[in-house]
Amino acid sequence: MHGEAHAWVPQVLFGWDAVWVSTLVLIATYAVIMSEKINRAIAALLGGGGMILLGVLNQEAAIRGVDFNTIALLTGMMMVVAITRRSGVFQYVAIWSAKKVQANPAGILFMLQIITAVFSALLDNVTTVLLVVPVTLVITEELKLKPWPFLVALIFSSNIGGTSTLIGDPPNILIGSATGLTFNQFAFNLAPVVVVIQLLSSALFHLMWGRKLRASAEARARVMGFSEADAITDPRLLKQSLAVLTLIIGGFIGSHSLGLEPGTIAMFGAALLLLLYCLGKDAEEQSHEVHHLFGEVEWVTIFFFVGLFIVVTGVEKAGVLAMLAEKLVSMTGGDMRVTAVAILWASAIISAVVDNIPFVATMIPLIKSMAPTFGGERAIEPLWWALSLGACLGGNGTLVGASANLTVAGLAERAGHPIRFIPFMKVAFGLMLLSIGIANVYLLLRYL
Repeated sequence: MHGEAHAWVPQVLFGWDAVWVSTLVLIATYAVIMSEKINRAIAALLGGGGMILLGVLNQEAAIRGVDFNTIALLTGMMMVVAITRRSGVFQYVAIWSAKKVQANPAGILFMLQIITAVFSALLDNVTTVLLVVPVTLVITEELKLKPWPFLVALIFSSNIGGTSTLIGDPPNILIGSATGLTFNQFAFNLAPVVVVIQLLSSALFHLMWGRKLRASAEARARVMGFSEADAITDPRLLKQSLAVLTLIIGGFIGSHSLGLEPGTIAMFGAALLLLLYCLGKDAEEQSHEVHHLFGEVEWVTIFFFVGLFIVVTGVEKAGVLAMLAEKLVSMTGGDMRVTAVAILWASAIISAVVDNIPFVATMIPLIKSMAPTFGGERAIEPLWWALSLGACLGGNGTLVGASANLTVAGLAERAGHPIRFIPFMKVAFGLMLLSIGIANVYLLLRYL
């Protein structure tokens, strides 16, 4: 993930210790990100620049440290979703699901969770909540229901569903790109426990809220009056988008035999769908559409990743992560079971406190450096599943634990239904610990 700039030796200004300088830059960067006083992309880019200016990295080592496969995968999928959403397919599915349960509030709560989990696995969880939450707010408003239970449930489902595939959650994208683990390996190893956790979470949300939700007959009739067919604004684009999405998912599944990285597949799929979307338009209209669609890419997230990769490369080249790996191995006695469980629970707790993306970016080279102790790259595969489960599911613990959580909170606040940190944590943290307990049992039974 962080390149092969082995020849570079830190040459820190004034002869300062590279370990201390890189560690201080890392801590300062994370502190600013957690404070939310400065945009996280700015903080990460300043941290990356600091690593270079202080001499921990040179420019070549910094560029090699950026994982362009991850950048390409994120950008490509953002483009595909930006085009696909114009067809109205996501609104169609939400309305269809609400009508399938006769606009029963408990049924809607369950259906929206399942839809969110599935979409989060096939697209990504941040994009999914951007698409599902506005429709959820419309439905709850028509039913005269408080959206709080629905929004909390959607946060959980987005993070749980996103755990199951390579592309579902940014931490998995980072892990997959760094290790070469394929789409199939993520689905095969993580989807079984994710299904169990999702069904259990849905059952618990029903017991807590679903069975108590009530809506008047008139309100339910209004929702039943919604026309899902009217949500499809461009049938031609819908067919094109579904065809390209099918090709992309197929490419992910067959990426190993094709010898292609997921980033290449996503970018080619985005280019193909963009071509299909622009066919038949004149040059001026094409230019307008392309500019607009590129504007819908979350460039703040992309450049946050760029800066973060450079910061983590700095502490890696300074030798900080190798030292931490040795310490962790000595603390766990070199026992794979103990190490995996420690990574799972530590990842969950820490990811509930800080955004799981920078945490995972730091942990990846740390775990990689443990490979010689446990017998090579293949031997440490259970540690990657422990990191993925801990970071992705742990993100449910608090409102700042994952990007999807903050996205939902932002949408809810703009709609006049703010989600507060403490009330959310009171509900979420215990449920998150329960999901990690299930993941712990799964890891021990299957791998250790």
